[in-house]
Amino acid sequence: MQPLSGESSPDGKKREQRNAQTVPAGAGENQPLTPAQRTSLEKLIVKLMALTAMKSPEIWANLRHELALPHDGELTTSQFAQAELLLNNKLHQAQDGHASRQLLQQLTELLPLGNNRQAVSDFIRQNFGHTVLSQLSHEQLEKVLLLIQSREMTIPQPQLTTIMDRPLLPAEHNSLQQSVTKLSAATGEAPAKIWQELFMMIGVKVGDPIPAKHFPLLAQFAQVKITVSQQTSPTLTSLLSVLKQPATEQEQQRLNDYVVSNYHADTNTPLLTAQVNTLIRVLFNQRVSNTSRHETPETQGAKNVRPEPSAPANALIVLLPKSMQPNGGMWLTLILLVVLALLFWITL
Repeated sequence: MQPLSGESSPDGKKREQRNAQTVPAGAGENQPLTPAQRTSLEKLIVKLMALTAMKSPEIWANLRHELALPHDGELTTSQFAQAELLLNNKLHQAQDGHASRQLLQQLTELLPLGNNRQAVSDFIRQNFGHTVLSQLSHEQLEKVLLLIQSREMTIPQPQLTTIMDRPLLPAEHNSLQQSVTKLSAATGEAPAKIWQELFMMIGVKVGDPIPAKHFPLLAQFAQVKITVSQQTSPTLTSLLSVLKQPATEQEQQRLNDYVVSNYHADTNTPLLTAQVNTLIRVLFNQRVSNTSRHETPETQGAKNVRPEPSAPANALIVLLPKSMQPNGGMWLTLILLVVLALLFWITL
């Protein structure tokens, strides 16, 4: 019987194909990312860029490095899950860092009020073993801020000093400069106009040093205007709700009366931007006035205190010409008394 010649059988052809080709480890595993996968990663990258200073090329380069890919290598579908996990971890870290920075900013704005700075320093030293705010964890910052805002933290009595008469420190001035920049970006006002409004509010000539005692109010003023500018239909109620230092009953009543008499509105009537800005100025002008009026007599007179001349030790000294009256030392007074006594004895 002769072997069959000609075309091989179908089974034989399949065997040849299997022997000639390398079967992949899994269907599509080494294929480039699908459009849906790439879009998913790009969304995470956009969120990460919003919270950090990193740019898209830098994030992609770091991702390739962590996946052990060449700098120009393309991610594959098999690497998508790991890449997504890496980006999510980075995003969570960035979100935690952003939230911590916001807490730190809120806490920093409260430190200049009263003796909060000393209270916070004492608290974190006793509870966390150091006094560096930037080293606190997110949970620790939350705890400190909550205690300050709820007034549950023990605040030591401030010492009577004239420290608040000093000009702004460089850090305080930089913080205020950042607030002015943010306010300008939010409202479109020129920074120079905003600075002029701040100087006028505290009664200081433009360009002169700003007293440190006004720093908390100026920072709050800028922050309130930034927040209110983002409200679509601001009202007196919404304005009061964003104040870091809640309005007193007298302040609320004054603003309410102002709205009724000038705008013929109530606390929940939508107001124009100009009207809300006027209310903010009315409130903070009053607070600046209160800050100056409530200074203690010791603080107000600290720079003008002069020692009063002591009364003469003996009424006879008054009889002497002023050029001969003693100005210092009991011994000189005694000598003059002796001289007067001798003169009196001689005349007898």
